[in-house]
Amino acid sequence: MSKVSAAILAAGAGTRMKSRTPKVLHRVSGRAMIDYVILAALDISDDVQVVLRPESEDIRAHLEREFGDRVICVYQDYENFPGTAGALKAASPKHERVVALNGDMPLINGDFVKALASRQEDAAISVFTKLDPFGYGRVVIKNDRVIKIVEEKDASEAEKKIAAVNGGAYSFSRSFLSGFLPKIRASRSQKEYYITDLIALAASDNRSVSATWGDEYILMGVNSKAELAIAEAYHQKTLKETLMSAGVAMRLPETIYIDANAIFEGECVVENGAVILGKTKIIRSVVKAHSVIEDSVVIGSDVGPMAHIRPNSEIVNTHIGNYVETKSAKLSGVKAGHLSYLGDATIGEGTNIGAGTITCNFDGKSKYQTAIGKNVFIGSDTQLVAPITIPNNVIIGAGTTVVKDPSEGDLVLSRSKQISVANFFFNFFRKK
Repeated sequence: MSKVSAAILAAGAGTRMKSRTPKVLHRVSGRAMIDYVILAALDISDDVQVVLRPESEDIRAHLEREFGDRVICVYQDYENFPGTAGALKAASPKHERVVALNGDMPLINGDFVKALASRQEDAAISVFTKLDPFGYGRVVIKNDRVIKIVEEKDASEAEKKIAAVNGGAYSFSRSFLSGFLPKIRASRSQKEYYITDLIALAASDNRSVSATWGDEYILMGVNSKAELAIAEAYHQKTLKETLMSAGVAMRLPETIYIDANAIFEGECVVENGAVILGKTKIIRSVVKAHSVIEDSVVIGSDVGPMAHIRPNSEIVNTHIGNYVETKSAKLSGVKAGHLSYLGDATIGEGTNIGAGTITCNFDGKSKYQTAIGKNVFIGSDTQLVAPITIPNNVIIGAGTTVVKDPSEGDLVLSRSKQISVANFFFNFFRKK
């Protein structure tokens, strides 16, 4: 299949998304829509070209970051050749077989693209069955050959009853494209050049055109925020089914959100309402209900419920309880049961973090580090004013504000003297 070129059409304006973000960069399960299309194309091709508008610098920069030189950006002459056929005209495929895909099809997969690319006819079109096909182009098929594509506004009453609709992905021989792309004329209404006209031209010249049948969701194009939500819900469902088949246990999986970049290893449990974001790695761990983990590593630990592990945290053999928040923190063999903020910190094995403990890491201008050694006991409602280093084997009493480094073995206290005024309550309220 390496003798296949792929042209990914991503020059559309995407006005229905009503967003400053280019349509194909909107995310499904944490990845830009176009990334999924490119990954499917890279499964079958070493010549993947993405067709952009000249002003699409955001998309080009994204593709360079994600795919480097595995993807080539080419630019559509939108002023002279607008439309999908104009976009395909901008590509320069080096192989004899050419697959044309849309950049807004995030659910398409390599297996379907491979099936489409394996066709030997002059042209092949993706087709799926739609019980309510209103608004879709109908595909007229006779004797297993595609005769034409009829748009809704041009369809007869009989054609409107056809359930086979255009999936928007195509496969052509390069020789067919070179001969027939120049023959396409701009539509009278929109003044654009449409790739669907290639199918009509092929049929009129008695060329062979076949249908490659696919699932409606796999071929789904995203043109609005509502369709984006539908695509993400379907993608989440298939992603979580894959993870569960690999041994990840999930409680009420429909309530869980997992980023496509996240990695799970070993036997893990994810409870209801959990959110796993970015390039998080979960290894042999339990993520309890309604916890959020972002771009972090969790190994042999339990997190939550209702904990927040913010980016660049490493949680190893550690108990993180409810309402504990970490950020850029490395915890190994630690117990942090509840109600604590641990930011820009390194904490050693055997240390206990009392409720209400805060690392005061920001002075309004700069962030500072807190280093806590092994076997440190930190009482409740403690403030550690960074930069600070707590050595091994230290006890910090409840309610203490630590502003200078103690020595190993110290008890650290900072409390005002307790005063008790006899009978003040009764005198104040005159109840005695």
